[in-house]
Amino acid sequence: MSVYIAHRLFAAHDRALAADLAQRLAAKVGPERVFLPFCDTDEEDLVAEVKGRRLFELDRERLGCLEAMVALLHGPSLDDGVCMEIGYAAASGVPVIVLTTDFQTYSLTEAGPSLEFPDPLLQAVAARIVRITRLGPPTLPSAAAHSRFAGFRLRNVAQLNTALDATVDALLDLPDRAPQLVDPPAAIGAPIYVEASPYTTWGRDHLAKACVDAGHTVVVPQRFAVADPVAGALADLTAVCSSARLLADVSGPETPPGTALLIGAAAASGVRIAAFQPRPTFTHADGREPNWRNLMIQYAADAHLDSGDAILSWLAA
Repeated sequence: MSVYIAHRLFAAHDRALAADLAQRLAAKVGPERVFLPFCDTDEEDLVAEVKGRRLFELDRERLGCLEAMVALLHGPSLDDGVCMEIGYAAASGVPVIVLTTDFQTYSLTEAGPSLEFPDPLLQAVAARIVRITRLGPPTLPSAAAHSRFAGFRLRNVAQLNTALDATVDALLDLPDRAPQLVDPPAAIGAPIYVEASPYTTWGRDHLAKACVDAGHTVVVPQRFAVADPVAGALADLTAVCSSARLLADVSGPETPPGTALLIGAAAASGVRIAAFQPRPTFTHADGREPNWRNLMIQYAADAHLDSGDAILSWLAA
């Protein structure tokens, strides 16, 4: 079993949690069968002409030869690079286990059906979701009594240990291969899938209208407008992977999680991708070129568009 651990890279505690999971899994299947990004791509010391692109290439090489993925997602703000990797795996027929210690569930309306994540796409593609919602049991008093803060920390550590062990067990119980969830790449003349950002209002109508005005057939998301959001999410995934192009608004603090997932699925399916972002915010890391989005999003996209004229040029190409 070759397992890819998808995790947020930009905080030390997230990297440490992923390393803990990798260590536990390696003890079961062997360290050579576990891939841990940042660690196994040597991101800290890697030297390359275009470092971000090289890291994307290294991660994508591993994404193309997986048997399973474990994705670490926490809270309502979901890492866009991890979501992109989940979409890539799902479109490739790779089973994905999602681990979260977020104690919240979500719904699209006050009385709507309960969802595991804010965007139903994450729930739709996950083979298993491991959710630990309660703190671990209180620790017994010791000779040197813990402060209430140390006791609270120990309960959270116990929760994480339970979650990590449950994730390893779930992974070992997976079938060898997940069923293919989506259709093969589209033929010439297929529609353009347009994914707006929930963080902006401009692109919600204008992106689709620009495509229609240029003579293209357009498909828009269904998952936020149907009675069964998970079924709608699977329909969206299939539509993206059988489209000619994906036009995705990646505006916001991060690329919206569902949008990032669809970008990954499109990349795995050979669909041309354009990322629309009229006001980019660049990130900078030591030794790496400036990136206008998470590098998994940036380098999966064929084009970065910032205006209506840029959209028209892309459509004409």
